[in-house]
Amino acid sequence: MRFKSKIITLNTFLFLAVLALFTGCKSAEILTSKNPAKNIELKDLTKAIAKNQLHYKKFRSRVKTTYNDGKRKQQITVNMRIENTKSIWMSATMLVPIAKVLITPDKVSFYEKFQRTFFEGDVSFLNKKFNTDFEFKDLQNLLMGLPLSDLKKGDWERISHPKYYLLVPKSKDLAFQPTYFFDPNTFLLVEQRFLVPGSQQSLTVKYLNHQRLDGELIPGEVQISLFDGKDLKTVSLVYNRIEFPSRMSLPFDIPEGYKPIEL
Repeated sequence: MRFKSKIITLNTFLFLAVLALFTGCKSAEILTSKNPAKNIELKDLTKAIAKNQLHYKKFRSRVKTTYNDGKRKQQITVNMRIENTKSIWMSATMLVPIAKVLITPDKVSFYEKFQRTFFEGDVSFLNKKFNTDFEFKDLQNLLMGLPLSDLKKGDWERISHPKYYLLVPKSKDLAFQPTYFFDPNTFLLVEQRFLVPGSQQSLTVKYLNHQRLDGELIPGEVQISLFDGKDLKTVSLVYNRIEFPSRMSLPFDIPEGYKPIEL
């Protein structure tokens, strides 16, 4: 991926959207950690994790986003709105609005103002683009600090760790091998890793500085690292002006005269 001077390219913005295009309105409460219990039952652990996970219907935030591929570093501001299970809406700005993305369970739509182009396609485009197998709910979970796997399903085992509860699947025949790190005090997800067996490819997502808002706990910062076996790309997302609004609009209309593109 390449950056042009003061211009974010289509590929870069979509990369940000897939990996996490996302401190609060109230004073933030930074959470502390304790040592994990040695003899906690796995079913009790997964029950505590499910109980303490973020629950929301609508989410809105202004996000300071920093992209770094080791050669170039760039910052943009992203206004992000999420309607749980239904849509992810993003508007990127660099002093002025430059691009918008709307992702639903069935469709990905994008347009950018510099070259006056747009793209529309189904969600499989994202997986083809990044050689992944994500579903729409996975993208939402990644942005909101939730595990991509349903811990109530499948067989899991706990790996001993001095600081966190670590959960991994018992099955080794998976395209991606996930590892989940949970805070022993709050049972919140603090990191999730995905490794491709037999390769050096990996995706790591860390959730920092959890904040309390309307009785819910949400990450204040998300750090994402994607290693393809050769190059490391990182995205840092700092959430500002977090809200759980009762009403929220998702304006998205491709302007007239824009040219369709194939990706």
